[in-house]
Amino acid sequence: MTEEEQLAAQFDSHRCYLHALAYRMVGSAADADDAVQEAWLRLARTGGDEIEHLRGWLTTVITRICLDALRKRRVRGEQPLEFELGSLPWEAVTGPRMDPEEEAVLAESVGLALYVVMDALTPAERVSFVLHDVFEIPFESIAAILGRSTAATKMLASRARGRLRLGVPPAGSQSAARDIVEAFFAAAGRGDVAALLAVLAPDVEMRARGPEINVVVRGASVVAGRATMFARPDARVHPAIVDGVPGVLVTVERRPVTVMAFTVTSGVITAIRTLTAPSWLAQIVPSWVT
Repeated sequence: MTEEEQLAAQFDSHRCYLHALAYRMVGSAADADDAVQEAWLRLARTGGDEIEHLRGWLTTVITRICLDALRKRRVRGEQPLEFELGSLPWEAVTGPRMDPEEEAVLAESVGLALYVVMDALTPAERVSFVLHDVFEIPFESIAAILGRSTAATKMLASRARGRLRLGVPPAGSQSAARDIVEAFFAAAGRGDVAALLAVLAPDVEMRARGPEINVVVRGASVVAGRATMFARPDARVHPAIVDGVPGVLVTVERRPVTVMAFTVTSGVITAIRTLTAPSWLAQIVPSWVT
């Protein structure tokens, strides 16, 4: 056998596993076939000489292929980023942990459950859940694939588990919430206080934290006034998912300066959480964003 034929034979020994992994993540046999084929092409280009553990290498590759595919499905204008800011005292994003029996039942029904919540789980949540709860891959390995901390990866899987157990918001709710957030920034950019008041709840609360700031303000008029003050013409707003809710990353001159999360209830913003910490954000924001 030639070297390429040997490599192809090794790949084929993992093909069923890779297809099962991809199918659970992307929810489509055709998309899973494409992911497996792309994994083979990448392996053929790389060669197997310097790969110590082929199954682990292929798991990483096909997971990233599926992650890219899931993210492309969610594109609305700009690709939403995803941040885990568990150190902030924001609303809890996970419920009580299930007992082992409930988790076993959930794992057995993952195929159907994932199809139901495909559009509600973020790509990272879905990948974390499938890799750990279905294929029993350690969180440390998943964290390395996702480029996140182990703690953040555990939180992603826990949130996905909770959504599968408790159900998810109505299909259009996340999209509607995103529209409200976009309207907020459009009004802030114009300095349109009336438009800001239209998307803010009367008792909206805004919490701002940073190395030298820890401020809480309440009331639509006060928050609207602050929104027009911090609107900067040189700032760029990137859509984001922050702790599972609509948010943004703000960059100025290609530097990340602020991340914000918005709680939207009944069509209005009821809470805004802001973290201004450029040095800290620079360590977690992907380089391709800035």
